[in-house]
Amino acid sequence: MSVSKLKKGVFGLAGTALLMTSSHALADKVLNMRQGVTEVSKDIYSLHMIVLWICVIIGIGVFGAMIYSMIKHRKSQGAVAATFHENHKLEILWTVIPFVVLIGLAIPATKSLLHLEDTSDADLTVKVTGYQWKWNYEYIDGPAQGVNFFSNLNSTHNEVRQLDSGKNPVEIDNYLLDVDNRLVLPVGKKVRFLVTSNDVIHSWWVPDFAVKKDAIPGYINEIWARADEEGTYRGQCAELCGKDHGFMPIVVDVVSEDEYTKWTSAQKAAAAAEAAAAASTRDWSKAELMARGEKVYNTNCAACHQANGEGLGPFPALKGSAIATGPAAGHIGIVLNGKNAMPPFAAQMNDLDLAAVITYERNAWGNDAGIVQPKDVKAAR
Repeated sequence: MSVSKLKKGVFGLAGTALLMTSSHALADKVLNMRQGVTEVSKDIYSLHMIVLWICVIIGIGVFGAMIYSMIKHRKSQGAVAATFHENHKLEILWTVIPFVVLIGLAIPATKSLLHLEDTSDADLTVKVTGYQWKWNYEYIDGPAQGVNFFSNLNSTHNEVRQLDSGKNPVEIDNYLLDVDNRLVLPVGKKVRFLVTSNDVIHSWWVPDFAVKKDAIPGYINEIWARADEEGTYRGQCAELCGKDHGFMPIVVDVVSEDEYTKWTSAQKAAAAAEAAAAASTRDWSKAELMARGEKVYNTNCAACHQANGEGLGPFPALKGSAIATGPAAGHIGIVLNGKNAMPPFAAQMNDLDLAAVITYERNAWGNDAGIVQPKDVKAAR
């Protein structure tokens, strides 16, 4: 390729880049901060752009002056260095200008921070609790009051991420950024989030909402968002919270008021049916417990003990283990109360799900240690 053609190609690419300097193009190409879909996110984006352009102007002025001085006043042109010790006017000038710039930036920045922290007059409140490694959402008020569920990494993604899965993550849409139960919010409503943690420090982060708040055990932090556009928005835990830190995504569906009402009704009906099943005093068959237990295991346990029950790192194998094939009381106790790196599941599952997953662990992968009923779990609590 000739030099002239190469130059044309380079300048052509540069021209194309300049034509793509709109905010949407930059956001799509991940070359700039995203604007988001909330009032706060747009305020932060505007502030970011103001600071960026001020920095660009200052950079052009400083480096332009340096380059001009080096070219115009070089020794080969006969320039002789001036000798002086001080210049009061110049010193005042380069002190006053940065001061004015900083004050000019502090005013809109302070307004944005105050706006960001104002959680008053919310239309609904959602409590967000971080667990290793999942999120719990509880609707405190509004039409969905009482709705409470866990949001785990999508089971397909969880399976693909295993080293011996034999599957290609590239073929999975939104790999490691999808969940089994999504947080659903109505469009155009101010939502107050109460963020806390059950175990270690997590951080609830949804970039399109400009929301990022630490979830700290024993503390409740507040943040808010009002999404102005319907759609699906994804985030992640932004705190290094343990071995599976990268596998606790956040997915929020912002829907119309009608869809939100329908979703709320469906959630309450499903919760009532689940509560009735869990409260039942009947004995469940082995087939019923195994089918339910496999689902619970793949959602809550496979990440650490692996889908084949052979364990991983500090998490021991369940296949043929003394716990899974030994007395049921010991197995129930560990699942309820946790042990070492394993968290307690007593508050995370009802008696039926606990009985099902324990039964599955005691009878899968060649184990044959009998079944556990919900009443056995209830008695052990």
